Amino acid sequence: MTLPDLGALYPDHLRVLARRADEALARGGFDHLVVPSGSLHYQLFDDRDYPYAVNPQFKSWLPLTRLPDSWLVYTPGRRPQLVYHQPHDYWHAVPAAPSGWWAGHFDIQIIRTPEEALVLLPKDPARCAILGEPQSALGGFVPNNPQPVIDYLEYQRAFKTPYEIALMRQAQVHAVRGHRAAEAAFRAGASEFGIHMAYCSAVGQDSNDLPYGNIVALNEHAAVLHYTDLERVAPPSPRSFLIDAGASAHGYASDITRTYAAAGHDEFQALIDAVDAAQRTLCAAVRGGVDYPQLHIDAHLALMAILKDFGVITVSPEAALATGVSAAFFPHGLGHLIGLQVHDVAGFAASDQGGRIERPAGHPYLRMTRVLEPGMVVTIEPGVYFIDMLLDEVKQAGNAASVDWARVDFFRPYGGIRIEDEVLCTDGEADNLTRPVFAAQG
Repeated sequence: MTLPDLGALYPDHLRVLARRADEALARGGFDHLVVPSGSLHYQLFDDRDYPYAVNPQFKSWLPLTRLPDSWLVYTPGRRPQLVYHQPHDYWHAVPAAPSGWWAGHFDIQIIRTPEEALVLLPKDPARCAILGEPQSALGGFVPNNPQPVIDYLEYQRAFKTPYEIALMRQAQVHAVRGHRAAEAAFRAGASEFGIHMAYCSAVGQDSNDLPYGNIVALNEHAAVLHYTDLERVAPPSPRSFLIDAGASAHGYASDITRTYAAAGHDEFQALIDAVDAAQRTLCAAVRGGVDYPQLHIDAHLALMAILKDFGVITVSPEAALATGVSAAFFPHGLGHLIGLQVHDVAGFAASDQGGRIERPAGHPYLRMTRVLEPGMVVTIEPGVYFIDMLLDEVKQAGNAASVDWARVDFFRPYGGIRIEDEVLCTDGEADNLTRPVFAAQG
């Protein structure tokens, strides 16, 4: 798959960020946008640091994810400034000299200690919108995270620039390579840990690079929505495999899930195929003007129709939804915004001035309540699971007759199914970022 020239796309991306920053600063009454890259966190009673995570507000401007104690400064009408921390250090690898498609667009100042940044930042911190975590404070530059500035910038982050879309496509390519390797490892009888290692090796990223911890679940473990324990020994009888894993590209995330049946488990494979078909239909429904919560409700009805066809529930999809039975089999939301963060910000935002669009009653885990608009990228990840705790609640609520428990017993050893793609909303047909990469990689 040919990827666009990032250097050609980056200048327009910066112009969009500058326009957004101009408006955000005007709304907050500030003269400068100051964004620390973040600093290292150290473990309690130890001299070991946690893995560094760059400030998302910083990496929206710069494709730099391993540059602690640095600062971005933007003043309307001026070229953005980068205070680039490149310490003298023989204990650790030092960031290379600034270079690449992005470097020519910034006034770059090299510093050797974090404190040297103080003389390069604006003179009056009170005139600055400083976006970051508390421990990024340096002298009088204490992150204030003014709400009007945050509300505007986070709301606008839902609308991706062509540069961002190119990086998200690149993250798909990395992740799909890992998914192909993971499926092969599963077919070869590897353990969860072995599958995870095969994935990381194929992607070329480890836990410090991946956008979230890989979910690698065999058999009943697929019923644990965020299963990350990674058993070191393969089960004697592998039946099913669910993998939810992504990759990063210059700070932008991918988030992909697939479910597989072992050879000879034909009925579970048929259930996977039915969920896959429903998921494709939901992906195709992503377009401007569609209410995402309604798409989530549509997913419930589609999944319950599948379970009715497979004899798992005995009532209509509408009845299963109304009584809460559907939530026992599909307990999470349909998906979320994605970009600089896996569960990206402002999924509930009523407008660029703040406010919140609440989730529909009975759906407490939905992560996106906005109406879809062109430029948004969302995940579509319907799932069907056989979770004892939730199924017990169905019985306790007096809805036991809505379920064929013998069919539940049949499917319980497989854990569950989840299938997830990322989809770009456009003015016309949905642009699935994930499926074409799987097709291209065979």
